[in-house]
Amino acid sequence: MNRPILASIHTQAFQHNLNRVRELAPESKIWAVIKARAYGHCFDAALQGLASTDGFALLDIQDAVWLREHGWQGRILLLEGLFHENELDLAQELHCDLVVHCEAQIEWLERYADKVHKSISVFLKMNTGMNRLGLKPAAYRTAFHRLHAAGYRLHHMTHFANADQVDQLPTVGAQQELFNQTIEGLEGPTSLANSAAILWHRNALGDWVRPGIMLYGASPTGFYTDIEHANLRSVMQLHSEIIDIQDLQAGDRIGYGGRYEAPEAMRVGIVACGYADGYPRQAKDGTPVWLHDDSNTNGGVICPIVGRVSMDMLTIDLRNAPNAKIGSVVELWGDKVPVDQVAQFSDTIGYELLCAVAPRVPVKII
Repeated sequence: MNRPILASIHTQAFQHNLNRVRELAPESKIWAVIKARAYGHCFDAALQGLASTDGFALLDIQDAVWLREHGWQGRILLLEGLFHENELDLAQELHCDLVVHCEAQIEWLERYADKVHKSISVFLKMNTGMNRLGLKPAAYRTAFHRLHAAGYRLHHMTHFANADQVDQLPTVGAQQELFNQTIEGLEGPTSLANSAAILWHRNALGDWVRPGIMLYGASPTGFYTDIEHANLRSVMQLHSEIIDIQDLQAGDRIGYGGRYEAPEAMRVGIVACGYADGYPRQAKDGTPVWLHDDSNTNGGVICPIVGRVSMDMLTIDLRNAPNAKIGSVVELWGDKVPVDQVAQFSDTIGYELLCAVAPRVPVKII
């Protein structure tokens, strides 16, 4: 028998979340962002569940190769453009759209212009205040005219630094105003909104939106309560089982470092999941785990973590689950325990947990 841990990826949840994006941004086309192996969900599942998107956005040109080899004929956007000039031939062969964010990339495209045909579209990226990637506004218009003269089809792009926060500088409004002022009079579609802007700044969407984390059913802010009413569905359910049960007396300590002391006689369940599976070692006592129990009117109950997460195992408090036994199924995150809740107990964000699921965890696409 295999170790019982499993990550189930639900393609219908992908489709549901994509439909929610269309409802929230009905006038925009959609780049479904699938970088980082589709945020840890695997490309196979994303290709199945997000097949009705207008295009896929990712980082590595080899991932674009994978999409073409597996039948995707729609648009592909390389979110950081090309990393080397010698990738231009492959980008054109794959019919990729390219983000251009720096002088070096502009020069590569200018040198390549005599070989280009109309398959390459450029999303020229403006740095409106995030100060990560993009051309400063003072240099943007000159870059636009250079690439336009070289024969490329041009789009305008920026990225919001604080669409998930209120009044944090730079604000969405300030970035959007700078963007609009800079592109005034220049032709071309626009792309501005990430997941947070789609959810909370629908006056700042643009012609193409770029949803990422919301497609996976998690929150841009890292707090599940912020998206609880957005009607998104968790795509990944991480499950395992109890592999042993220990009976403790008051004063007994649990795990490495003896972090948790039993306050009374109690049972604890040992679950086959640890930090080598991608579960956060820093998860605090009280981190929720859902134990499935058909005898419970709710179908199960929360059994919080007690003690430090180790490489292959974690320990849960079974005082709420008198019927728990070896083989009882638990959900580490998913429908019953949002990944953002686990992240809050671990001083991180749901993005990191989803992306960090280890290769040794089996994946089942449903």
